Amino acid sequence: MQPIAIKNVVFDVGNVLVRWSPLEIVRLTFGNNVDAEGLAKELFMSSIWSDLNKGLISESQAKQRYQEEKQFSEADCERFFYYVKQTQLLIYGSVDLLKRIKTAGYQVYALTDNVVEIVEYLKSTYDFWPLFNGTTVSAELGLLKPQPEIYQNLLKTHHLLASETVFLDDMPHNVEGAQAVGILAIQFEHAEQCERALKAMGLSFSSNRSK
Repeated sequence: MQPIAIKNVVFDVGNVLVRWSPLEIVRLTFGNNVDAEGLAKELFMSSIWSDLNKGLISESQAKQRYQEEKQFSEADCERFFYYVKQTQLLIYGSVDLLKRIKTAGYQVYALTDNVVEIVEYLKSTYDFWPLFNGTTVSAELGLLKPQPEIYQNLLKTHHLLASETVFLDDMPHNVEGAQAVGILAIQFEHAEQCERALKAMGLSFSSNRSK
């Protein structure tokens, strides 16, 4: 049996390259003396956030809907979207991992459920976005992981073979979604664990320079 020849590494963004913490966002927005889990569900599991993630509405339209449908104040909404962006800190070691994989000659891509305004914030704040050979963003397609169509769009748009592609995501159902269309996948925990898993698949790139 010949080893798998991986040519493409696809990165999720939230909790792979940058932190995504709904509970922290809620606590920063509304304070510590709230039902953070309940509010996080109300904000992030609503049709409003889903429509925003699919690119069907803008951030300003989402703010208006949160006020009209959920009775949040205008100030609540402004704070909420401020912290949605400002809490997205770089995950330790992940951009370095991305750079080392690309330097070794692999193609690197992003596949992310993400909002237009958040992507613009990430592009203006960090330097990793131009490293991608291509990106697939939910808000540009009206699709969300783990719908098979979003993975198929990734493959078709960027002319990738599923058997030559590995996807990194922190959520098990998104990993399973990729595997269901034939893409290899790793559940991301942290950069060192992910590096070990990639090298176990046969990828060859330089070791972490900080070691």
